[in-house]
Amino acid sequence: MLEAFVMTKILILSTMAFLVAFAWTPILTHFLYKFKLGKSIRSAVTAPMFAELHKKKAGVPTLGGLLMWGTTFGIALFFALGAWIFPGSFLAELNFFSRSQTWLPIAALIAAGLVGMADDFMNIHKIGTHGGGIDIRHRLVLYALIAAIGAWWFYIKLGWDSLHIPLYGDISIGWWYVPFFIIVIVATSFSVNQTDGLDGLAGGTLASAFSAYAVISLIQGRYDLAALCAVIVGSLLAFLWFNIYPARFIMGDTGAMSMGVTLGIVALLTNSALLLPIIGFVFVIESLTTIIQITSKKLFKRKVFLIAPIHHHFEAQGWPEPKVVMRFWVVSWIGAGVGLIIALLDVATHLT
Repeated sequence: MLEAFVMTKILILSTMAFLVAFAWTPILTHFLYKFKLGKSIRSAVTAPMFAELHKKKAGVPTLGGLLMWGTTFGIALFFALGAWIFPGSFLAELNFFSRSQTWLPIAALIAAGLVGMADDFMNIHKIGTHGGGIDIRHRLVLYALIAAIGAWWFYIKLGWDSLHIPLYGDISIGWWYVPFFIIVIVATSFSVNQTDGLDGLAGGTLASAFSAYAVISLIQGRYDLAALCAVIVGSLLAFLWFNIYPARFIMGDTGAMSMGVTLGIVALLTNSALLLPIIGFVFVIESLTTIIQITSKKLFKRKVFLIAPIHHHFEAQGWPEPKVVMRFWVVSWIGAGVGLIIALLDVATHLT
């Protein structure tokens, strides 16, 4: 009976997130177009191939990530207030705002989203390195600061220092958990940010990853966390409706940064961070190709890929943008499926 109610609650919240996000998208797009909050494409001098491939995207409104974290926070706040004002009501039953499971990811979602929004505004107004907003080094420092706060909360406030190895068990790593936490958040944020380069690419791959973690949270009995993931998936699907090629607006750092940080924290809260490279396989490949390209150019003065990350490489080879995106979606769902198989086998192993 409990399981049926939890599943119903999760489906209601996810559907509601989709409908709410879909409903206020026209307001958001009107605002973005009215104030010409369009993306600035990298200079043809510093990135000629990229500028040629993406010149048609110049002026497409950014800040679309507001849709996801604005909807998620709004729904969480609505039901939290409903539970406070009307305890025992249906509103209280749908509340998923809990200290032990969702306070930290929601706080990180908002904090990272605000930092990402500042970066997007800098890009719009051509402020920063080559007029492209906050440069990668400073961006990584900001990710690390947000991660450090989360690491402090986990290690000091929650006393969390164990790492779960799938199909093996938990091991205590002591204070090493703090740098591990920071590395997971920074790596995930960087990787999601790198993936946000084609219409629908980041949104679709994030939807598969959060769906997988919704299931993992559910089988662990972390029902509020599963509900949060489901709400994020619902809002991502509404975003994708308008973001698929040709995009009405794009996610921007306000979406990529907030989603990346939150995904990393959800992985850590479920103690399944070691499954993240599998569930988020596309994110790993995107960041690795960027690192390989930068390293090769620095050390050997030559490129490995036509453009990095790898989705731009395929685009430069002549693949149509929708083909690249949809094939990456397929890979992301396969990765999510393999990650879930391992998670379920892990549960079965510890039950026997």
